[in-house]
Amino acid sequence: MTPTLDPILHAAASARASDVHLTAGAPAQLRIDGDLAPVPGFTEPLPAAWLEAAVEGILTPDQRADFAAHGEVDLSYTAPDLGRFRVNVFRQVGQTAVALRFINTRVSTLAELGAPAICGDLALRPRGLVLVTGPTGSGKSTTLTAMVDIINSTLPAHVITIEDPIEFQHTSKRSLVHQREIGTDTASFAEALRRILRQDPDVILIGELRDQESIHTALSAAETGHLVLSTLHTQGAAKSINRIVDVFPSHQQDQIRTQLGDTLQGIISQSLLPLAQRAGRTIATEVLVNTPAVANLIREGQVGQLYSAMQAGSALGMHTLDQDLRRLVEAGTVSLAVAKSYAADPKSLDDVRVRPAELDADAWSMHGGERQLSGWSQ
Repeated sequence: MTPTLDPILHAAASARASDVHLTAGAPAQLRIDGDLAPVPGFTEPLPAAWLEAAVEGILTPDQRADFAAHGEVDLSYTAPDLGRFRVNVFRQVGQTAVALRFINTRVSTLAELGAPAICGDLALRPRGLVLVTGPTGSGKSTTLTAMVDIINSTLPAHVITIEDPIEFQHTSKRSLVHQREIGTDTASFAEALRRILRQDPDVILIGELRDQESIHTALSAAETGHLVLSTLHTQGAAKSINRIVDVFPSHQQDQIRTQLGDTLQGIISQSLLPLAQRAGRTIATEVLVNTPAVANLIREGQVGQLYSAMQAGSALGMHTLDQDLRRLVEAGTVSLAVAKSYAADPKSLDDVRVRPAELDADAWSMHGGERQLSGWSQ
């Protein structure tokens, strides 16, 4: 029988795993609610020859050549009766290893994800730059997918995505959606970005702002009347601004700050935290919405003052991460210890009023309800 990854992937799905890790000579591992665990029924080390053959079966000829030349390759894989996976195949100590991440086949709504309502408002802005940021595995792609679905369901717009790889496959509704995958539909992010404005887009989704060229294209597109959605691997609004500016040489940084101040619509920075009372995780966010005052701070390089703007901007949908952590603790959704481990200023939570375990959410409702995790692809 031809070796296949599918039995392990089915076991992973049954265990509610978000990720699967396969390494030649070691047992398969799952990531469940943020922690690694063995795969039920697959506790023996994976033979190197078996894993090589199984991986060979999911790669195209071009991907095999890419893997042979560079020692790593990104792709997507569809397992029958199970769904799609984002896959990275790589070499380690001369052996094959694979990291797979489940991709949801159904678009979760922002409400189901527990994402703040302002995400929907930002998705429907007519132009500008919207960023979803956070560490690896924080659900950025899932949030962006929900935002694109809002656009697709609401606006007669042309949406073009550039992804590596394509995760959720959108069906055009009110919008016309074209999705381009690196290595399949276009040679590279740079190649796709150089031509995207000739394709008459209204909305552009760039899977990740990776370098000067992608950032420059995103800012230029936002300046010329397009809505641009993208992600950064940063934690917090201020760090996201600094990351973009710092990519450029010093003589260009004032210009980039000006472009950001003019084009930025908002930043949603998110993390996934373990729930206090049961298995699963929930989202904690920080939200910056651009205003004339915020734009001035960005242009002048005073990003340290954005924290105060977010603290005072609740009427516009803004809040800091620490404010959201306070809400989650007060609702009994996450423990105080977990919240403090994620907080920018753990001492700011010292006076938080924690919901007693014996009180259910309804009895504690005056303090805000639990925003539960549902449907996250990492």
